[in-house]
Amino acid sequence: MSHEDTTSKPASADSVDVRDLSLHTGETVRLRGWVRKHRSSGKILFVILRDGTGEVQVVFAKDEVDETSWETAEALAHEASIEIDGVVREDTRAPSGYEITGRRVELIGPSPEFPIQPKEHGTDFLLQNRHLWLRSPRQAAIMRVRDEVVRAIRDFFHEQGFVLVDTPILTGAIGESAGTLFETEYFDLGKAYLAQTGQLYLEAAAAVLGKVYCFGPTFRAEKSKTRRHLAEFWMVEPEVAWLDSEGNMGLHACWSTGGRISRFWRGRSRTWRRSVHPSTESATRRRSSISRRGGARLSGARTWARKTRRRSPRGARCPSSSTIIRSVPRRST
Repeated sequence: MSHEDTTSKPASADSVDVRDLSLHTGETVRLRGWVRKHRSSGKILFVILRDGTGEVQVVFAKDEVDETSWETAEALAHEASIEIDGVVREDTRAPSGYEITGRRVELIGPSPEFPIQPKEHGTDFLLQNRHLWLRSPRQAAIMRVRDEVVRAIRDFFHEQGFVLVDTPILTGAIGESAGTLFETEYFDLGKAYLAQTGQLYLEAAAAVLGKVYCFGPTFRAEKSKTRRHLAEFWMVEPEVAWLDSEGNMGLHACWSTGGRISRFWRGRSRTWRRSVHPSTESATRRRSSISRRGGARLSGARTWARKTRRRSPRGARCPSSSTIIRSVPRRST
């Protein structure tokens, strides 16, 4: 086997992730993913490959690949599934800092009629093709933000000593308003309802575990198409035994002044925030301006925390802020 044939094959048959390309600079690697963009410039083809961990540009030169790979690369369509072999090159101009010089490409799954093309589409059309719409950069960014927010919520309650309680989704009792219930026949036992809240179950669990919360799907039968009315959403509900109104304020202050969510959002770049929503950056500037002008809510929470700390020697410090949460028996009414 010639030296040229040896270097054209990846060091391992296993594929690598785009996010790990920095570990393979100068090496021949194998990538598997989907075609994000595709364009031709004479004897050079440019393919933007995404694999779920990131995106990278793959450059194919006609005189550097075999005829089969060149024909395959020319015929690639939007969102086609492919496998490529190529050499990792460091390139400061690339968004990821790296580029792939393609050596081979194999079409795993064609996509001749992918309905969502890089152009404007109506909302109804996108919702009808929701399973494919998720592949767009903005939808992917929204899912990553949601994942981080969910993780931050769970971490916060874990740090505060709360126990997660998974409450039933099908219930036999009305939690809140009877007019917003989704109901169904529960075999021959009568009616069952999709949960409006897990509060009733949490009240019982709080008498066992002290500090509990649930975080799961909630259903409201409110027929509306506005963005402020959702038939299904996820809701977090904490319940704490022996907690008075002042202690409840402490829990809220601890959440608002030291949570991971605010730190996560502040740490994102402007480009990343714009990819989630074009108006995010201007909204962030407006919030910052409001905070500089007054910041009453945050300032008030900190002032309350300082006062509580001075007069409550038995308080427990919130690990993520200076807020003090006091455990005071709640009076029965």
